[in-house]
Amino acid sequence: MRISKETLNQNLKSIFGFNNFRGDQEEIILNLLKGNDSMVIMPTGGGKSMCFQLPALLLDGCAIVVSPLIALMKNQVDVLRGYHQNENIAHVLNSSLTKTQTNQVKEDITSGKTKLLYVAPESLVKEENIAFFKAVKVSFYAIDEAHCISEWGHDFRPEYRKLKQIIDNIGAAPIIALTATATPKVRQDIIKNLNINDGKLYLDSFNRSNLFYEICPKNDVAKQIMQYLSTREGESGIIYCLSRKKVEEIAEILQINGIKALPYHAGLDAKKRTEHQEAFLMDDCNIMVATIAFGMGIDKPDIRYVIHHDIPKSLEGYYQETGRAGRDGGKGDLITFYDYKDIEKLEKFLQGKPISEQEVGRLLIMETIAFSETSMCRRKYLLHYFGEEFDADKCDEMCDNCKNPKDKTEGMNYVKLLLEGVLTCRERFKPKEMAKIMVGDSNSLINQHMSQIEDTFGSGKAKSIGFWHSIIRQVYVKQLLTKEIESYGVLKITEAGKEYLKKPYSFEITEDHDYDRLNTNSGGEQKGEAMDKVLFNILKDLRKKLAKEIGLPPAILFMEPSLIDMANQYPITIEEMAQVQGVGEGKAKKYGQEFITTIKKYVEEHDIERLQDIVVRTVASKTSNKIYIIQSLDKKLWIDDIAKGKGLSREDLLTEMEEIVEKGTRLNLEHIITDMMDQGEREDVHEFFKETDEFSFDEARIEFEEEEFSDDEIRLLRIDFISKVAN
Repeated sequence: MRISKETLNQNLKSIFGFNNFRGDQEEIILNLLKGNDSMVIMPTGGGKSMCFQLPALLLDGCAIVVSPLIALMKNQVDVLRGYHQNENIAHVLNSSLTKTQTNQVKEDITSGKTKLLYVAPESLVKEENIAFFKAVKVSFYAIDEAHCISEWGHDFRPEYRKLKQIIDNIGAAPIIALTATATPKVRQDIIKNLNINDGKLYLDSFNRSNLFYEICPKNDVAKQIMQYLSTREGESGIIYCLSRKKVEEIAEILQINGIKALPYHAGLDAKKRTEHQEAFLMDDCNIMVATIAFGMGIDKPDIRYVIHHDIPKSLEGYYQETGRAGRDGGKGDLITFYDYKDIEKLEKFLQGKPISEQEVGRLLIMETIAFSETSMCRRKYLLHYFGEEFDADKCDEMCDNCKNPKDKTEGMNYVKLLLEGVLTCRERFKPKEMAKIMVGDSNSLINQHMSQIEDTFGSGKAKSIGFWHSIIRQVYVKQLLTKEIESYGVLKITEAGKEYLKKPYSFEITEDHDYDRLNTNSGGEQKGEAMDKVLFNILKDLRKKLAKEIGLPPAILFMEPSLIDMANQYPITIEEMAQVQGVGEGKAKKYGQEFITTIKKYVEEHDIERLQDIVVRTVASKTSNKIYIIQSLDKKLWIDDIAKGKGLSREDLLTEMEEIVEKGTRLNLEHIITDMMDQGEREDVHEFFKETDEFSFDEARIEFEEEEFSDDEIRLLRIDFISKVAN
């Protein structure tokens, strides 16, 4: 069909109200009107929908738009109906329709009223639908979210791979494939699968200059989100979580803290999802807490921020989700909370999958790690991933790394030391153990192999354990090391790593992006840092003074991470003190008053403006097993029985018990401890803990090695000591 540019612009104005096309829209539409295939890569918010909506209204017949999500279809149909007087101009055909509704849709298509039909691939493949489409004129096929076709994409859907076969079955017509996220490899996979090799490729810039990219260390993330939201009152935003459970938890925390937020995930029924989506679009709620299912094609231009509670599975997913901010051209802030433990969870999901899927998954995760920990311009890194070159000077401080540049240092000798260490240790340890070995720290697994790893043990003790975690990740990203997923993440040296040892070359590293948090149970990871070091030292001295008066180790009062959090949060009431990391109501009341008095005086003297009042009300029993654990121990149940009753692992149960006693609540372990040892031995253990500064698990393990206690038994003894003596 031949339509002049002038006529096309007139229709753009009369139907949609726009004076001009954006980017390549006009050329893409003219190409489609001529009956040609095309592949369109256009960023989120770039106007992909217009590329098939306008030509569908101008051509004879009905355009079939393949879309992966019911919510996406409904939103676009509602938008189109808003522009056109004919309510039947666009329809959806999917599993949400009744038989009567389906028949009405088909009648409207046959009569020529409907110009666009949004259909899920699962509906398109049904025999009765194929037979129907064969009998009507199809103007063209639009494959939206086309990255779903590619096995190398971040959101591969097997049914998408069958689309070309279905299209051939229905009848030939031009094909336009569209996506916001496609690396060069994914692009080629889409083109090959749809057999549109002669089609024209339209590749828009991936750069969204109005978006600010930032990665933050994850530490008490609910409080971090609350702090951030306190500065964005009344603005629309999305918070993405990986799991449905976390979506519900965060949404409920926000709600009970007076913030208009709603959950969105596949576990909600269709009616509830639609209600929540409408509330967000109509500004009846400011924040949508969602899994990645939410937002694809949602036409809400004024989203001012996108928060990732968890690091996404891939950079494609990250780019697509963050691209939902600032579609009106205004600034959009992208805050991602990062903890390497989240990466380990993603890697566990790969276990048991076919080798090919593992390889793809591993590559996607590796890129995510690299993006999170890189010190280079994040915009440059992201655009490079999508095959686009970018001058970092043009970022204009619109990412955290350009706003606050990180220093680089030569790391060749550290990389050599690590690779040699992995080989010396016979490639049998995971990253966590390998970092411990480098600094000379141990656990039961390391001790079993000590005679074979003596040359490596402590060889990197000049640096922190956090530093070695960071080096392992950076070397992993450069593919000098790999992780054997089937052997639960054991480090193996690659051929490239072996070549590096033969001919070392410059390897720039950064020490700044170390997102490990203190693990107070195992004592093995890098500690957080106090923002106010002066106050931190004052509180440390106060703790030492009070501990001496009471006759207990300082850490009995408050662990060091608690002091760090106090020096960051400035709590000046018992309620605020109870919200400090590792404190809780019991300890706040028992030991907190002098600390509160000291902090309050310090805040007044130094005229400090606190980021308050951040007292995050938390959801009660839904996210905690505290009451169940206390009651079960009072009933004299055994550890394994308690864990089984809540579907917890033994490890998770002990961790929860440690958190309970460290926050000032007693646990009744009498029946368990007396079964393990006599009263004299128990008193010896308590005396040992009293004489240590931090009464740490690692110190106890070394001290009682000859007693042949297991790690779990030592943890129970430590819990018993804190419960009996400190609480």
